[in-house]
Amino acid sequence: MGVLLRWAPFILWATAHLLLQDCAGSTSHSLRYFYTAVSEPGQGLPQFIAVGYVDDQQFIQFDSDTKEALPHVPWIRKAEKVNPQYWHRETQNLKGTELNFRVNLQNLRNRYNQSGGIHTLQNMYGCELSSDGRKGGYDQLSYDGKDFIAFDKDTLTWTAADMGAQVTKAKWNANMAITQGNKHYLEGICIEWLQRHLDYGKETLLRTEAPVVKVTRKSGYDNMETLVCQVHGFYPKEIDANWVKDGEVWQEGTSRGLVAPNSDGTYYVLLSVKIDPEERDRFRCRVEHDSLEKPLDVAWEKEPVNLGLIVGAILGVVAAILLVSGIVFFIHSK
Repeated sequence: MGVLLRWAPFILWATAHLLLQDCAGSTSHSLRYFYTAVSEPGQGLPQFIAVGYVDDQQFIQFDSDTKEALPHVPWIRKAEKVNPQYWHRETQNLKGTELNFRVNLQNLRNRYNQSGGIHTLQNMYGCELSSDGRKGGYDQLSYDGKDFIAFDKDTLTWTAADMGAQVTKAKWNANMAITQGNKHYLEGICIEWLQRHLDYGKETLLRTEAPVVKVTRKSGYDNMETLVCQVHGFYPKEIDANWVKDGEVWQEGTSRGLVAPNSDGTYYVLLSVKIDPEERDRFRCRVEHDSLEKPLDVAWEKEPVNLGLIVGAILGVVAAILLVSGIVFFIHSK
């Protein structure tokens, strides 16, 4: 987790953490929260900021300026129908969290003997649920942009990242109520809330959109060429995309970008392979996605020549020449 000096970059950082990941394998869903406390607020920088995400969508926001939990997507409004006190409860909980973070931030400044400057305390925690039923969860904190302490729910222990965190580690590890409660939240309560939120936003969060796949090519300076596979317009973000040669996955000379978001809420990814042009017909871009009944194998195809467009252009030029000739003849004949 990095040092955050403005509100907008914090949102960008949190979003990037969620979206710019390599997303291969089975579909999973996640509920994540990001908290940041700052020692010295400034313009556009509240002392405390909290945002919550389901998958890649921010659904809630709270900060010390507004002092109110606010919805960020229409579907979360369904929570009000189930519990009219939903937003009041979230506001009160986050107000308590804000106070706790301010106290802890001051304690850390004292521990590190820091009297001035901007200091940050951040917390990232949440849970994941895979389509095969596997559950994951994490809870980690950073201080001044550096890892501070993290929770291992399987061993019920906290791990300190530096000497300053040893005091916190010893205190938290000695309190089984804290560790057991954290494990119960990550594996139980958090998963339950994730499933509720997925139900609230199922029209958006549980939809599938099939990828559009196109392979292009460009020549190199060393008698080699590069095939580029463009995979775009798909949702959810988990996707398997690989180069295959003669039907077998091919790794040599390949590169792949991270799965990234489009402005319409879908995703795209690019992958390339450097090949001998004489072997071009042996390569395919293979794509597997939840929206597809079977994998797509896409090869490079030469762009077809549009004879109609060419003939039309020629006729247009001829017509223009005839028109000019007719005008010239008319002028000279007068």
